[in-house]
Amino acid sequence: MNHRAPAAAPLLLALVLLGAGCSGGVEGTPGAAGVRDPYFPGLGNAGYDVTHYGLELDVEPAADRLRGTATITARATQDLSAFHLDLAGLDVESATVEGKPAAVNRAGKELTIRPGGAVEDRLRKGRTFTTVVRYSGAPQTITDPDGSKEGWLRTADGAVALGEPTGSMAWFPGNHHPSDKATYDIEVTVPDPLTAVSNGQLVSRSTAGSRTSYHWRTAEPMASYLATVAVGRFTTQQSRTPDGIRLFTAVDPESAAASKDVLARIPDVLAWSAEKFGPYPFTSAGAVVERTGDSTYALETQNRPVFPGPPDTALLVHELAHQWFGNSVTPATWRDMWLNEGFATYAEWLWAADHDGVPVRESFDEAYEDDANWAFPPAAPPTAVELSDAPVYRRGAMVVHRLRLAIDDDKAFFALVRGWTKAHRHGNASTDDFTAYVEQETGQDLTGLWDAWLYGESRPPEEG
Repeated sequence: MNHRAPAAAPLLLALVLLGAGCSGGVEGTPGAAGVRDPYFPGLGNAGYDVTHYGLELDVEPAADRLRGTATITARATQDLSAFHLDLAGLDVESATVEGKPAAVNRAGKELTIRPGGAVEDRLRKGRTFTTVVRYSGAPQTITDPDGSKEGWLRTADGAVALGEPTGSMAWFPGNHHPSDKATYDIEVTVPDPLTAVSNGQLVSRSTAGSRTSYHWRTAEPMASYLATVAVGRFTTQQSRTPDGIRLFTAVDPESAAASKDVLARIPDVLAWSAEKFGPYPFTSAGAVVERTGDSTYALETQNRPVFPGPPDTALLVHELAHQWFGNSVTPATWRDMWLNEGFATYAEWLWAADHDGVPVRESFDEAYEDDANWAFPPAAPPTAVELSDAPVYRRGAMVVHRLRLAIDDDKAFFALVRGWTKAHRHGNASTDDFTAYVEQETGQDLTGLWDAWLYGESRPPEEG
């Protein structure tokens, strides 16, 4: 991500009752609404784990309309009498659980789904079940506390969906906390001559009349905030890296000329990153480049980062580094976001050292002298408003460099980093997981480093 801030959606109270009511045979307790994230306590839902999202979207940008069917496969982690889904703004038309009509109550962005049916249909702990939600409407653009926008963003010739940290609920219902990762099939139908681009690999493309459907598949687990759909008049290109990674780029024609040389470096950046951080964790990569002004920030959407205009090389390095830090190794809660941004920023410093003759120590010193980086500890932003402020990025990178100095052996340091990305590949990890891993692998007590650089309220001596 490139300097983003979290969203806060207002709660609008409404009630929609759809389908058959619950019979007396359904047993268990309702899954909780919210997983008590430190900054977004109402985000996500308890009682189940999603394993797969099948999304069928029909998008009409000119009319600002989306019609969707979400098929959600999940496993119950408790006996469920009801469960929650996060959805902002769109109208629910119907819902079923295991093919039978379900009751839907709505309070703001929370849907409560209550399965119908007989005793044998109850959702016992460990059971895998399928929920289908049909919905439609004008997708919301969510304004963050700092004024930046996420969710469904209208562009000059279409739309782009950006989800960090809560915006994905603006275009599909789900369990929208990064701790619940799933695989995805996303099929998007758009009017010609528009193209629909999403995560993963393009499975199929079919045209009927004046509309074309694009089916994208993400086979590796993905947090919902990393899901994207970009609709517009794109110039697309497909290729493979020397080691077989499938590349797909989609560029707005107005950005094509200025993006060409930087995007041509994607294979080199991926190969360089793999040497530093371990094998690339996905089977596809690429980029979506919008025209300048369509959005105001870059985001590390999985496999295929979205850029708000032609990127420079440093930004490309940053967003591709997120494929390891944030996308494969995903934060357990939003408090752990410095693990994403600190490592991605440090990747910029490493690239500058290897390719531009700028020593990492010079980048570190510049960050150290900047008062903005000392506003708060990177592992403890005061509120959600500061979640994407400078300390999370550049002081986070300083933590990584201080760790490298403490290890005092570059070979051992990069082996440690590669071990970290391997140990938590396609999973979630917290700051406590990271510090415990480092101390276990190095055999060092690094309490002083964590206290001063990760959690300290003031600027420690640079040579301390």
